Amino acid sequence: MDTKKGKVVIIGGGIMGLASAYYLLKSGWKVTVLDKGDLTNNCSFGNAGMIVPSHFIPLAAPGMISKGIKWMFDSHSPFYVKPSLDFSLISWGLKFMKSATASHVENSAPFLRDYHLLSRQLYRDLAKEPGFDFGLETKGILMLYKTEKAGEEEIHVGRDAQKLGLNVDILSREQVQVLEPNAHLDVIGAVHYRCDAHLYPNALIPQLIEYIKKNGGEIKLNSEVTGFDIRGGEIKSVQTRSGNFEGDLVVMTGGTWLPQLSKLAGLTIPVMPGKGYSFMESNSEHEIIHPSLLIEARVAVTPMNGKVRFGGTMEIAPVNDKVNMNRVEGIVNSIPNYYSDLKTELPEVKDIWYGFRPCSPDGLPYLGYSKKLKNLIVAGGHGMMGISLGPATGKVVAELADRKPTSIKISVYDPQRYN
Repeated sequence: MDTKKGKVVIIGGGIMGLASAYYLLKSGWKVTVLDKGDLTNNCSFGNAGMIVPSHFIPLAAPGMISKGIKWMFDSHSPFYVKPSLDFSLISWGLKFMKSATASHVENSAPFLRDYHLLSRQLYRDLAKEPGFDFGLETKGILMLYKTEKAGEEEIHVGRDAQKLGLNVDILSREQVQVLEPNAHLDVIGAVHYRCDAHLYPNALIPQLIEYIKKNGGEIKLNSEVTGFDIRGGEIKSVQTRSGNFEGDLVVMTGGTWLPQLSKLAGLTIPVMPGKGYSFMESNSEHEIIHPSLLIEARVAVTPMNGKVRFGGTMEIAPVNDKVNMNRVEGIVNSIPNYYSDLKTELPEVKDIWYGFRPCSPDGLPYLGYSKKLKNLIVAGGHGMMGISLGPATGKVVAELADRKPTSIKISVYDPQRYN
């Protein structure tokens, strides 16, 4: 493989780091991926596997603050900000409040739409490549709702999506039930985002890792970054607990560790971890065909690999390894409210996955060159949209590395917009 372009050091072995490695290798760069762990516990493994052009509204949107305040007093609620005197949380919260405006949502929508649509096409291309079979299905996603109020809000968003050119259907209760003949749905309707898709992340991630290794890339495990050798406005080497790594270019992903990594490089990139939980159940007796989001409960339901993954909650708090069973119980209790013949049991702790979504204050990712360090590209802060935006991020990173025009506009994703 031609590696005349030079060396790239990628920090972080989640979907952003692996996708960046994939496209950089394709473009002829020599790639080394550094990960602080062993790649088994990043957020990409246990998520809902959804590819979501439907998610053109950032987390920082009108109404989220009032909902967040209400949900803070319910231990089973889907969204929770743990009260803390931690300065980073307070600072993040103030920035979130400032961003949660109608104009922010309106301005962000076309950018997020194009980002997701690029990823969807790249997933289709990737699924055709030898060595890749990750259960990609293009059945869309159902936004299931039980109340008139939720229905009005979802239909309004669905109409906005149609104006953005997305393929969306508004469905009655009867029309939804036709799409799901095996399970009895206790809903009053749904918005069907036919533009969406889903996959099995537990297959995708190992296949990306295998591709990287087979095509000359290196993956260094247990290599926590401890600092940077910065000279002349460039990163000369990345210092880790397992040695120093030199590169012509550095790509900083890092998930929820992005603030600490950026601080080591003299940058300020605010991210808070949004903890989520998921678990798997059999999908045999009342087979679910389409992925769905249970709107009032904020729970994701994804059929994958012969089972169903149920996931949810967004718990904004410092990183911790505690499984909050009340949150999991909230997910479990919500399922029969929508799928009335599903009797889901509370899983044992050992069967519950949890991970930390890297959430920016304005709900938009960070993607682009650093203004301070001319050989640093930042690609992080994708929140709940990591799997969905992975390939597009990797593609754009490779385009940035090659100094080519990017496939999508990325001006709103400026990684130093809070500096």
